[in-house]
Amino acid sequence: MTDALPLEPPDDTPPALSNGYFGHEHAFWRLLTRGAVLLLVTLGIYRFWLVTDVRRALWNNTVIVGEHLEYIGTARELLLGFLIAIVLLVPVNVVLFFAALSGGTLGQFASVIAFAVLGALGQFAVYRARRYRLSRTVYRGLRFHQSGSAVRYAVCAVFWWAMIALTLGLAYPFAQAALERLKLRNTHYGTLQGRFEGSGWRLFFRGVLFWIVVFVPLVTGLLAAIGMVDWDAVSEASRRSGTDMMSRIESAGIAQAVVIGVMSIAWGVITAALLYPAFQAMVLRWWISGLRFGELHATSQLRTGAVYSFYGRFMWIALIAAVAIAILAFIAVTIVGSVEEGSMAASALGIATLVGLYVIVALTYSTIYQGTVRWRLWRHAFETLELSGADVLDKVKATGAAGSAIGEGLADALNVGGI
Repeated sequence: MTDALPLEPPDDTPPALSNGYFGHEHAFWRLLTRGAVLLLVTLGIYRFWLVTDVRRALWNNTVIVGEHLEYIGTARELLLGFLIAIVLLVPVNVVLFFAALSGGTLGQFASVIAFAVLGALGQFAVYRARRYRLSRTVYRGLRFHQSGSAVRYAVCAVFWWAMIALTLGLAYPFAQAALERLKLRNTHYGTLQGRFEGSGWRLFFRGVLFWIVVFVPLVTGLLAAIGMVDWDAVSEASRRSGTDMMSRIESAGIAQAVVIGVMSIAWGVITAALLYPAFQAMVLRWWISGLRFGELHATSQLRTGAVYSFYGRFMWIALIAAVAIAILAFIAVTIVGSVEEGSMAASALGIATLVGLYVIVALTYSTIYQGTVRWRLWRHAFETLELSGADVLDKVKATGAAGSAIGEGLADALNVGGI
């Protein structure tokens, strides 16, 4: 394994003062496909090299004001950071495990405590991982870097996610605005400090219609379903025995309530899926338009229709993949069925087949998503980016040190990492 793969030259030579992504789509697909195969062969170890290659493919082909970004991180850094993070997490998990086994109040609330601790650690890791990625991002020969306290960010993030849960998502715009202000205030490009000017209220009013369409019918339907049930009759039926217990429960309105509840949940799931691309486009456009570095202002003209087309492409390729996987699964089941039933070999082969199919499905759809939605969204975001005040970039001086990869490893270990 190597730390880097040579990247193919971009499709076009970027014109001066342009913004955009100039990489090859087919080259990116080959990178992802090769990476998926090596992930399968190496039982996931290759992911550190794959993440590094994907970042280099995205960063190094991205042009801002006529200059390429550059990613200088290595896979060895990610692997070492992950191993150190695993060692640091072992005592935490041991303590949580024994807390769950203990009796009394501590044992009863062990799962809640574990959720809170791991959630806070996850947000801590997100901030530290961002510090690593920024310090490995170079533009015009100068690196980005991040200051500030990861502990403070974790506390703020946990608070805001609790507010989001309590308000059924209504606090999301204000949470995003607050957390982005905290992150950008501590983000630097050399001596140039960043800031975020996106308004939580503006995002709220833009997205509240989505919330109404998804959550109002969902919550109303669930409350109506609960109100339709004669809970006294249900309680009485559960206390009394007899062959007519089920009929008494049905007469309490359970059947109608279940139908209403299922329909309400189905409405929420379907509308959320249909509106998600529009919501994602709205949030990304709002976020990009709020970015500031000194006098440098960003504005996004990202189109909602384009995002829907990305997801449409994902869906039809995913459908083709589903057919291919179904054929593969049929062949695998046929082979397993040919082995003597009840034998140890049949059991082992059956388990191995199920695990193998699960891994293949996960890798296939992850690859398709990155090659369709993520790649195209990245390209479209930079193609529709407009910058003003770029002259300030000529006055920036180098500053900041490289961040540790332990935060990135911790994020990977807690499954909160990202590109």
